[in-house]
Amino acid sequence: MRKHHNIFSAICITCLICTLAGCGTVSPKSTASKSEPAVTAPASSTSAATVSASASPADSSAAPADASDAGASASQPDSAAADPNATQEQINALIQAKSYSDNMHMSKQGIHDQLTSEYGGQFSEEDATYALDHLNADWNANALAKGQEYANTMYMSKQGVYDQLTSEMGERFTAEEAQYAIDNIQADWNANALEKAKQYQTEMHMSANQIQDQLTSEYGEKFTAEEAQYAIDHLNG
Repeated sequence: MRKHHNIFSAICITCLICTLAGCGTVSPKSTASKSEPAVTAPASSTSAATVSASASPADSSAAPADASDAGASASQPDSAAADPNATQEQINALIQAKSYSDNMHMSKQGIHDQLTSEYGGQFSEEDATYALDHLNADWNANALAKGQEYANTMYMSKQGVYDQLTSEMGERFTAEEAQYAIDNIQADWNANALEKAKQYQTEMHMSANQIQDQLTSEYGEKFTAEEAQYAIDHLNG
């Protein structure tokens, strides 16, 4: 019995010495510092996930609503943002109308038709009218931009551009807007006639006489006789 008592005392003394010396025992402070690098990152992601998952339905729905409101207000034209009585449909119609005007240089009638078309915006007549009434657009500038595009990329004649701008099947600009475009387009109509002639020659294998007729025809390109002659004279030059 005494032998066991001595062994127990020796063990207790050894534990006390180790405790005082710091061997084999780690304080709470050192535990935190040693494990912190490994624990910190997972703890943060776990905490974020926990917050997201524990958010109330009201909180979680509020955040997307705020984000969408911010996006909508950023893309709204000033006139729509300044009109507190505008409906969401009216604002959407105005935003689409502005895009058609700014990016595609469409006419007022063309935008109206696009907004109300069953193959387009499908807005009501009232919402489309609201959009056009509040759209800040320079229709002369749009006609000029569209006319310049036809002259530069399709090599159309002056009369051809005008007809395309005013056509019911085309751009539907007013006669005044189309005339403004024609008066201000920067184009070499002789060069356009020559480019058209080359297309007819290489792609449709027309004769010179056929090409000249096509260039001047009322049902064709509508170049002047002088412009068509210039094209024929320089066709193989």
